[in-house]
Amino acid sequence: MDRSLRNVLVVSFGFLLLFTAYGGLQSLQSSLYSEEGLGVTALSTLYGGMLLSSMFLPPLLIERLGCKGTIILSMCGYVAFSVGNFFASWYTLIPTSILLGLGAAPLWSAQSTYLTIMGNTHAKKAGKHGKDVVNQYFGIFFLIFQSSGVWGNLISSLVFGQTPSQGSGVLAVLMIAAFLKPIRDVQRESEGEKKSPPFWSTLLSTFKLYRDKRLCLLILLPLYSGLQQGFLSSEYTRSYVTCALGIQFVGYVMICFSATNALCSVLYGKVSQYTGRVVLYVLGAVTHLSCMIALLLWRPGADQLAVFFVFSGLWGMADAVWQTQNNALYGVLFEKSKEAAFANYRLWEALGYVVAFGYSTFLCVRVKLYILLGVLSLTMVAYGLVECVESKNPIRPPTPGQANQAEDAEIQTKM
Repeated sequence: MDRSLRNVLVVSFGFLLLFTAYGGLQSLQSSLYSEEGLGVTALSTLYGGMLLSSMFLPPLLIERLGCKGTIILSMCGYVAFSVGNFFASWYTLIPTSILLGLGAAPLWSAQSTYLTIMGNTHAKKAGKHGKDVVNQYFGIFFLIFQSSGVWGNLISSLVFGQTPSQGSGVLAVLMIAAFLKPIRDVQRESEGEKKSPPFWSTLLSTFKLYRDKRLCLLILLPLYSGLQQGFLSSEYTRSYVTCALGIQFVGYVMICFSATNALCSVLYGKVSQYTGRVVLYVLGAVTHLSCMIALLLWRPGADQLAVFFVFSGLWGMADAVWQTQNNALYGVLFEKSKEAAFANYRLWEALGYVVAFGYSTFLCVRVKLYILLGVLSLTMVAYGLVECVESKNPIRPPTPGQANQAEDAEIQTKM
């Protein structure tokens, strides 16, 4: 097995173990701890912490600890949150939510950075486009990762009131520590030794990247991603599924979402090299647009069981576009500033979550759907502008063993 693919699989299965426990907990927070709004408050606090950490921590931790060290440290916050749910109260959920939030942005930034470097390194050796291999690696990752939602929600549903054991989170930490190759070693092989930048330069690198106008246009992609995921995990599970079918069906509906998401993720990673990412973005936008309009018109009832699963499946099919293509797009366009780019991505995605959970108890469902429709429309317009600019910088396939100079030139191009 290729060494790069082996490391991708280690990261993927590590996240699978970690989120098998966390995924089920997240989807049940708003329903299971509805008294005095504890569940929604915990989720809002979690993503508020993620929002704060996204501004400064990812580039700093990745620079000082490397991707492997950052992943291990951040995973410990998820384990703490799982333990806190076994003794759920305001005094356990809120502090552990903050801890998880602070670690979430560095965790996902390190994961995205790692996969991007692995994809580009393998592409240069194999004579392929970096974006194609990066897309495939993200597709493989999300295939395995999204299946965590299946197992986590299955455990929560079959043994309702119980949560998946935090032991899987501990196993995730041990797997990463034992089997994942440090990213700094890979960077030395592919790029050579580099002098570490000054502390303050690293700390503020997240904000410095806004000088690239492409990033300013693309911030709506992660913002919308956070909004739509927040809507599904809090509003759809509570206002639709729980109200019409009962809380016992929440896990099963989310299993359908996760399974569809996982299968579509690997599919999109494969077909993107033939269709291009624009086609996939249009597919995701049209699917979500159709779901939102249908939800506005639908009057859910207990006799419409299949419809609840259709909506979650379609939502998962569209979400797979945002997860795979957004991460690959950021990795390709900002390859020279990966850590800062992914930190920005997590910053705006966390903001989307915070907004979604923040107005969850104040706005009615119809207003939330109208907000999603408006943000989605603006997102696609801004994304289209970036693609227009990038289309003026065509690249040719590299030859095996040769540095992908054309792709590097595209990545470094600024508006």
